[in-house]
Amino acid sequence: MLADAATDSGGTRSGGTATATPQAPVPALAAVVTVPAAMAVAPLPHLVPTGFAARCTRALLSPWSRLSLLLVLLAGAASTVLLFHPQRLLSDGWPPQLGGAMAALVFAAAYGLCSVAFVPRPLLNLAAGALFGSQLGTGAALAGTVLGAGISFGLGRVLGQDALRPLLRGRWLKAADGQLSKHGFRSMMAARLFPGLPFWGVNYCAAVSRMRWTPFLLATALGSLPNTAAYVVAGARASNPTSPAFLIAMACIALPALGGAVVAWRKRHHLRAP
Repeated sequence: MLADAATDSGGTRSGGTATATPQAPVPALAAVVTVPAAMAVAPLPHLVPTGFAARCTRALLSPWSRLSLLLVLLAGAASTVLLFHPQRLLSDGWPPQLGGAMAALVFAAAYGLCSVAFVPRPLLNLAAGALFGSQLGTGAALAGTVLGAGISFGLGRVLGQDALRPLLRGRWLKAADGQLSKHGFRSMMAARLFPGLPFWGVNYCAAVSRMRWTPFLLATALGSLPNTAAYVVAGARASNPTSPAFLIAMACIALPALGGAVVAWRKRHHLRAP
């Protein structure tokens, strides 16, 4: 008789009696670690620089400090123009070591800087015509116009916008700001075509508004072209004031001024409060 019996895989044979072997406990898949509250890492607070140097930095970068810097720069530029008398270009001419396109490029750069320093653009346009003739003078004057407008716009936007925008509370100021901000290209074209508005004033008003760079520069170039060309031609033909070109140029200067005055008079009610 067979005394041996098959035992299961979990038992052992001892004295004919099968005893079950205890199973090993299954290890935990993950141990839960409890971190004491005292050891928890708190979020770092926002560090604000303190001290004399930090206060000076905040004061220098404040809107009113930047506006003061802009006023100092403009006053210095205007004083420099008064000392060096750029109108002598009409009588003395351009330095003889420069000529052609290079002289026109240098003149355009000087034109832009002078227009930022409040030199009247008609004077600069007449000088461009007297020095370079009608075609090259128009190109140099127009390039200087766009350059000067861009410099003024950038200075006003960086140094003056934050301080001046809270002051736009008057009816006329709000109306002008709304036109420049919402209808930038159209408003700037009208401002450039209207000869009675000061060039530098329009630049800084546009800088304080929310007008973008592209419509400002494009409208400045297109809107300033007719008036600039008329003055340049008048400067180029000033030695012969009875010539048809000179008379046509003077008519192109006078007629837009008269038309702009009439339009401004008829449209004045748009800037009034409703």
